[in-house]
Amino acid sequence: MKRREFLNMLAGAASVWPGLAFAQQNQPTKRIGLMAHQPLPPVQRFRERLRALGWEEGKNLIIEYRYAEGRDDRFPEFAAELVSMPVDVLVAWGSPAAFAAKRATTTIPILIGAAGDVVNIGLISNLARPDANLTGFIALNVELESKRLELLKEAIPHLSRVTILANPANPLNRFNLETARRSAEKLGVKIEVVEARAAADIESALTKVLETRPDAVLLASDTLMLSKRKEIADFMAANRIPAIYPFNEYAGVGGLFIYGANISVLFERAADYLDKLLKGEKVGNLPVQQATAFELIVNSKAAAALGLAIPPNILLRADEVIE
Repeated sequence: MKRREFLNMLAGAASVWPGLAFAQQNQPTKRIGLMAHQPLPPVQRFRERLRALGWEEGKNLIIEYRYAEGRDDRFPEFAAELVSMPVDVLVAWGSPAAFAAKRATTTIPILIGAAGDVVNIGLISNLARPDANLTGFIALNVELESKRLELLKEAIPHLSRVTILANPANPLNRFNLETARRSAEKLGVKIEVVEARAAADIESALTKVLETRPDAVLLASDTLMLSKRKEIADFMAANRIPAIYPFNEYAGVGGLFIYGANISVLFERAADYLDKLLKGEKVGNLPVQQATAFELIVNSKAAAALGLAIPPNILLRADEVIE
């Protein structure tokens, strides 16, 4: 290339680059609201995926975090506050948060990072083509309750009494319990239910659990109890009660069995949906997707402390065995 042509090319580029830089610096910052109980690992995976997609907090994205810390009753207040800002998209973890968002707005897109059976509880009527302003990812918790009971029966052949610790305020609770009772009848297991509506109720609920004299405990699929996960796992260990939990986060506090959808994977996929929504995609074009990644975690150390011998076939199926 001749020197004169090269200089002309540079001059032309110089006239364009300032405009590009100006456009990038003045790109509208998007604001989203995120409602959950605590800033657990799935939220971090969500943020990491957003950064990989080019959304960086403090530059072109503002995330308004609202954590209920074990109180579902705070979600309606959070949702109203976020809608009034307004945010461009509302992100919800769990059915109570999603319902609060739905009641707060019919126009702002609502993205469910993870929730249970949204059809049975009336949150969304059409998974393939959402007909409201909600879409997102679900873990099919209703079906998983049966699988958790089956796993307990397999691990504890003499199992005859199971106590379920559940949150009656969660719309999914009724369907979970119906499924668990049907499964328990087939397995020849008696079910007792102990309720906790808020994190503050957990201590007294655990005392009631002990009074039921269970062979094992099943933690219902509910994010409220995550805020007290260590206290719950410690209680089960101290009282030598085998328990099965729904979320990966219980593995880090000594939970015996964890079986459920990988919530971090769901939130990572939700970040891809958020990217589309922030770029103008319509909610109706983004079908609700079901979990495809499930994990079984077995804590053999906790089992040994309980004097429980984990059957080899369970250990072989486990995605992770904590020694």
